[in-house]
Amino acid sequence: MINLPKLEELVLWDNKLSGNIPTSISNASMLKLLELENNFFSGPIPDTFGHLRHLESLNIGFNNLTTESATHEWTFLSSLANYRNLTYIVVSGNPLHGVLPSYIGNLSTSLQNFHAKDCELKGNIPMEIGNLSNMLVLALDNNELRGSVPTSIGRMRNLQALYLFSNKLGGPISESICGLERLYVLSLSLNELHGPIHNCLGNLTSLGYLYLASNKLTSPIPSTLWNLKDILVLDSSSNYLNNSNALDVGVLRSLVELNLSTNLLTGDISSSIGGLLTLVSLDLSNNKLRGLIPQSLGGLISMKFLDLSNNDLCGVIPKSLEKLRFLNYLNVSFNRLEGEIPTDGRFPNFSSTLFMNNSALCGPPRLLVPPCKKNIRKNSKMIFHALSRNTTLPIKDDSSSLKTWRRISQAELSQATDGFVENNLLGSGSFGYVYRGRLSDGMEVAIKVFNLQTEGAFKSFDIECEALRNIVNRNLVKIITCCSNVEFKDLVLDFMSNGSLDKWLHSKNRSLDILQRMNIMIDVATALEHLHTGHPTLVIHCDLKPSNILLDDDMVAHVGDFGIAKLLGEGDVMRQTMTLATIGYMATEFGSAGIVSIKCDVYSYGIVLIETFTKKKPTDDFFTDEMTMRDWVKRSLSEGMIDIADVDILRREDEYFVV
Repeated sequence: MINLPKLEELVLWDNKLSGNIPTSISNASMLKLLELENNFFSGPIPDTFGHLRHLESLNIGFNNLTTESATHEWTFLSSLANYRNLTYIVVSGNPLHGVLPSYIGNLSTSLQNFHAKDCELKGNIPMEIGNLSNMLVLALDNNELRGSVPTSIGRMRNLQALYLFSNKLGGPISESICGLERLYVLSLSLNELHGPIHNCLGNLTSLGYLYLASNKLTSPIPSTLWNLKDILVLDSSSNYLNNSNALDVGVLRSLVELNLSTNLLTGDISSSIGGLLTLVSLDLSNNKLRGLIPQSLGGLISMKFLDLSNNDLCGVIPKSLEKLRFLNYLNVSFNRLEGEIPTDGRFPNFSSTLFMNNSALCGPPRLLVPPCKKNIRKNSKMIFHALSRNTTLPIKDDSSSLKTWRRISQAELSQATDGFVENNLLGSGSFGYVYRGRLSDGMEVAIKVFNLQTEGAFKSFDIECEALRNIVNRNLVKIITCCSNVEFKDLVLDFMSNGSLDKWLHSKNRSLDILQRMNIMIDVATALEHLHTGHPTLVIHCDLKPSNILLDDDMVAHVGDFGIAKLLGEGDVMRQTMTLATIGYMATEFGSAGIVSIKCDVYSYGIVLIETFTKKKPTDDFFTDEMTMRDWVKRSLSEGMIDIADVDILRREDEYFVV
């Protein structure tokens, strides 16, 4: 550098240079442009930059540069004070630590760009920063800045972009920002700001990008925002915003992305939203919006992303949405929608989870909804009679349980099971494994993970989702939610603390009295009756056996594992299948010809009933082709049933049973 006293530009960005920045660089006293970003320089930023009197642009971003280790003082800034020609400073992406010093206000008023994002800054933004009256871009995002946004920023009348997102800034949004008439980008997301969104923000007519997401803002969305006719992106998601009237966004002729999700919005969605012809992404999920989905959404021909999930919307999914040729994502789950799911346009590409938990949607089986039927009266109710127990119990209406579905990720499930460790393994089956888990809210669950390498696992997952989601009864295992992607599929089910009937019957340290056995079998009969007669879609379990009968805290039985169940359409009474049930519990016609009907479940129930009171399995060596379990019981009827009853029942003194 000593030999280059007339050097005016030094551009070394995006190399692999390392070590300290040499102090001798100050010998290039005529230097105007210094570009050292995206290297591996380390050590403190030299104060000798102060000798470069002609410097106009300094970019040392994205290295590993530091401040003084003891004080973290930004002394290099003070050395640049009053440089008349300095317009551009970038120190972003360096672990500088410390606080932004008040003497930043001593930098030349000619400074137009100051970038210090990702610098691990703490403390407050100094009021003196407002002295930089010609600033165009101020970027302090991704730090740990606290306090409020200083009112002095309102003195930066030429400011075009203010990036303060991802800090810990609090207090209300400063009204002084409303005076920045040239502002094009305002990014305040991911802070702790509270209070209202000021009406005066609607006066920033140059605004193209407004980011207010993930704060604690509490106010109605000011109608003045819909006057920003040239705005491109408006994101105020994850706040506590509300609205007093129907959601009417006016005519924003340039809007590309609108995100108002996870707020407290109520009322209808105005049909005027169909006037946002440039809109590509619309997210209104996780609010309390009600009413119909506007037909006018079908006119948003550029739409790629539409999320209306987790609201209180009713009516049908408009057929007009089939016109959206570029729609890659549509989510209307967790609403009160009904009627047929559209089948044309982009709809064949959408998965079942995007329609789950609605009132009465119907469509193709792959979407895990009932098939659409003609001439079915709306709001009809199915009434069924359950077998009575020895004690009269109120029959609980579990239809509301569908509305308690929750979203859960694969990572959360992994955490709930400590990484699916063997200690949490409850059991395994032909299509996967069942683990015990505890969700973040403390809820204990059973997590059935499907082995997608097993033939039929995908189909088994779809069938079980359909059966458990749409057919709800107190004696069926309740599905809490599911997690489904290309590489991972599971069901999250109610945890049954007392395990399976199989374990109670065939474990040496457990026993059931006769009343418990009777009540368990009544529960199972109630579940089968509901599967066969209590729902428009007739369901045949096809694999009823003691290991698929689970017992809760109160020893109430719940039928589960619908992995090979068959769903019969209206008017069907039987069908043929290649999927075989468990040997011994399977009706003869099922095993020989693959014929499935209600009688198959009735046969299996009879075998389970015998096993429950005799403690013998149909596959025991005691039974042969010449002497099946059914033959054995039939022969014993004439000799006295007491001879084949489980000896544990006979040994116990039971007030309900007398020999």
